[in-house]
Amino acid sequence: MLYLLEPPIWEGKESIMRVDDDGLLQALHEGMFETPLWSGFLNRLRAKTGARFTTLIFRPVEEEAVVELYAGDPPSTEVRKLFADGEMRDPFPYRTMRPDRAYSLKELIDPTDARQQAYYEKAMLPQGLTKMRSIRVTEPGGIDLWLGCSGGREIGSATGALLTALAPHLRIALRSFATLERERFRSSVTGQAFDRLKMGWLSLDVGCRIMDATDNVEQLFQWGTLLRRGRYDRLVPASPNIDRMLTALLKDFAVNRDARPKAFNLSKDPWVEMLVTPVQAPAFAGSQTPAAIVYISGDRRSQADRCEQLVDLFGLLPSEARLAWMLAQATTISEAADALGLTVETARNYSKKIYAKTGARGHAELVRIILTSVLAIS
Repeated sequence: MLYLLEPPIWEGKESIMRVDDDGLLQALHEGMFETPLWSGFLNRLRAKTGARFTTLIFRPVEEEAVVELYAGDPPSTEVRKLFADGEMRDPFPYRTMRPDRAYSLKELIDPTDARQQAYYEKAMLPQGLTKMRSIRVTEPGGIDLWLGCSGGREIGSATGALLTALAPHLRIALRSFATLERERFRSSVTGQAFDRLKMGWLSLDVGCRIMDATDNVEQLFQWGTLLRRGRYDRLVPASPNIDRMLTALLKDFAVNRDARPKAFNLSKDPWVEMLVTPVQAPAFAGSQTPAAIVYISGDRRSQADRCEQLVDLFGLLPSEARLAWMLAQATTISEAADALGLTVETARNYSKKIYAKTGARGHAELVRIILTSVLAIS
């Protein structure tokens, strides 16, 4: 057992405390996966210390955004009204607290500070919070944490010693939480980028069963007919030919992780395609490694919608926009003319006007301008 390096202290119901009994440390490290966050830890700490109120506060160093978690009886209606009306905000100088040191309420209140005295008298006294122990923990990534226990006479130095002993564990929990939040943010931004670029991915096992998929691919299953989730979560392309080729490709990937990726066009209007690649990186221990990752890139808008946008974006005539969109699909001018029912000469005349209006100096540059314009994320 890990004991606090302090002689026994008796203060009300408190005596020397251990940080590793009653599941306190386990609750601390599991708290980031709870809803609400750290509710089990705060309730255990409250029961262990006899506090009426326990709080866990997160605040980025450069921002005023605050995440405050608590356990205990909710504030009275009168106290809640003080905060709701904006009359009362916690004025204690938490930023000046030395990290890893437990502070008492007397150490945080400046007797000459009228705001601090008013907060104590109007917000804390009505709740019976006359004693407090609070500790600050910092994290290199720029987030501070404060853990506090508030109550009456029983909140004394033994609680402060407990908080001090918890500091190294709080720092680990804080770094883990900060890392998790950063990865969650990055994942959210990445997901938005994939969605903006009309891209998504899913993973398949050797039997063509879907193991995981991004949200936008799940939406594709719902509103589209090109791909669907079949029985036993099998990925089913609308084209039987593509289904057969995909099945054979996954069997090949299962025995040859260095096989070449293969692209499939699922639709030309709207344009939807997928790239099937073998998985070379191993999965986490104990989990099944997929046979392939499928990247899906597509357009939710029809060719007619895109032509209207080209008219708005480059000032093209509708007939010019239709030809420009066809040329952007990397078709030749003769193929585009045939598809649109134009003579090659008429298509060439249109193309000159298209190049002038878009600033393109040739077919290749026209493809680049259109496909990298705001149409790509509209």
